[in-house]
Amino acid sequence: MLVLSLIVMLTVPAGRDSLRSLWCEITGGVCPAEDLPPITEEEQADWRERVSPQDGALWGNYVALGDSYSSGDGAGDYAPETAVPGGCWRSSNAYAHLIEDEFDFAGSLAFYACSSHKGREMLDELGTPESQIERVTEHTSLVTLGIGGNDLGFIPVLRTCIVRMPLLESGVCTEQEEDIEKRMRQFEETLDTVIAEIRERAPDARLLVLGYPRLFPEEPPAMYYTLTVNDQLWLNGIAERFNERIRDAVYRADGDVYGSRGTGSVEYVNTFSALAGHEVSAEDAWLNGIVLGRFGEGLKVDRATFHPTAQGQMSIAERVRLQIVEGPERVLYVSRETLERVDESLLHTELGGPLDPVHAPSGGPSDAASASPSESPVNEAGG
Repeated sequence: MLVLSLIVMLTVPAGRDSLRSLWCEITGGVCPAEDLPPITEEEQADWRERVSPQDGALWGNYVALGDSYSSGDGAGDYAPETAVPGGCWRSSNAYAHLIEDEFDFAGSLAFYACSSHKGREMLDELGTPESQIERVTEHTSLVTLGIGGNDLGFIPVLRTCIVRMPLLESGVCTEQEEDIEKRMRQFEETLDTVIAEIRERAPDARLLVLGYPRLFPEEPPAMYYTLTVNDQLWLNGIAERFNERIRDAVYRADGDVYGSRGTGSVEYVNTFSALAGHEVSAEDAWLNGIVLGRFGEGLKVDRATFHPTAQGQMSIAERVRLQIVEGPERVLYVSRETLERVDESLLHTELGGPLDPVHAPSGGPSDAASASPSESPVNEAGG
């Protein structure tokens, strides 16, 4: 009966009132009091343009932010001015450079990830030339962000686990858990703010937030130096739980973007299994192992310990590449006005952000062309 009524409505306009009455009866009186208002001209002419995942990432500049896992510390081939004590240790093998080589961006790569950097620092440095976030500008189409390990204190946690007396004291690792959980909760709030600050500066960008890879095999075969099998499983679990908090923050942020009919996106890149089969204890490891000091110095936990090698960075880059190509599980939009306005000259003058003394817009394209982002003072400040 309902189907027949629908046919009548489509063919006989007078049947619409009858269908309304029928629908009210079927639904127990749940029916509109009056017709819905007509679609406005503004709603008909959407200010957004739907784009493919790749187009949504490539129309502007690419800004790479984060800590040592994003700067490429441990992967070799460092920019000389960053390879100093307290430096950022930016590697040409870092995933940001691999992504730049893989895709044809309309703009350029602005690479500002810095070893030892924290999410809290990102917020504290806002408004200064040292700020990573200030490198993000209106016509940034892609941002990659890998941050949080130093807020969690993961390397000090590892150091405590490894360099312990007596060496086989089993409780030294796990007794750190309460403090770690507290730092996780604090960082989740920090990440919410970092994401919001980046979104404010580049509302049309795809923001890809990376998790951290698992350091030890899923089923560790034996001890690794002083780390027992249980220690390794516990450390893997800490990394997994931390990733879940990062993921949840990302999903919340993107839900707000999509729910408000905004442009751009916030996406999580799962790298937890990116080094599977090549964890630190594997024969063909894609992670730097523990650095041993000279005889009598004991175990030395160097800054690049447990950081991806060049091959590890390549595997992480593959996860980022897939996310760029496949996109989030929803449609993507960019402001029509942004796409109409953007051009090569504009992208060039924005590179480095408004507070970068090397790439300040007032310097003009000719000044910006004479230097690269790695020559900016922020890259010499260290992490």
